[in-house]
Amino acid sequence: MKVTLEGFHAVKHALRFGAVVAPVVVLDRAGAVALARSHAPDLVDVFAERATEVDAAGFVRVIGRSHPTGVGGLAERPARRVDAAGRTAPLVLLDNPRNPGNLGAVVRVAAGLGASGVVSLGDVDPWHPAVLRGSAGLHFALPVDRLDSVADVAGEVIAFDAGGEALRDARLPDDAVLAFGSERHGLSAAVRARADRVVSLPMRPKVSSYNLTTSVGMALYHWELFRRAS
Repeated sequence: MKVTLEGFHAVKHALRFGAVVAPVVVLDRAGAVALARSHAPDLVDVFAERATEVDAAGFVRVIGRSHPTGVGGLAERPARRVDAAGRTAPLVLLDNPRNPGNLGAVVRVAAGLGASGVVSLGDVDPWHPAVLRGSAGLHFALPVDRLDSVADVAGEVIAFDAGGEALRDARLPDDAVLAFGSERHGLSAAVRARADRVVSLPMRPKVSSYNLTTSVGMALYHWELFRRAS
């Protein structure tokens, strides 16, 4: 199955993390090569040799919409699954996320901070084009999948909720599953019941919540900080 990559950065990240991208389409090959020279020198030759120059109508036919960078592509969706055991970095579990852009942004921050993968419960397809747009193509940097049930995850589940123990006093194991509810509805009863521990993020009084990406970033940074200190 092929997925759509919208924009230079999505194509860049997919290529860097081993995706099979074909075709790579550009409105201006020289312009795309110049972008690569300034933002991805390791891929200059790839854009110079593999990019297919098309007109605006041809670009929309392949990608489905225009893009300011004039770069897009189609990539093979990887078949890899999230490891059930033997993880050396936390797995991020999103409990029924509703906003595709937020889900994509979580994939982006999880890739940057070295999570072992991102899995979601609920109706939103984590490989939807809007989610890929939010991740800037970093779906290819780590496993991303949708689960049928929280019972499908293995390991200690640490859920994040305002009523839990303070994160500053908690250690997050390398193989933990870090569970986050949706911004509007929070954690479901099923994920709460599966959780081994509940942890809260530091928050100033009168502030109601963080967005989903910020919460995941704070948790993973806490894990990374204390992992390096130990």
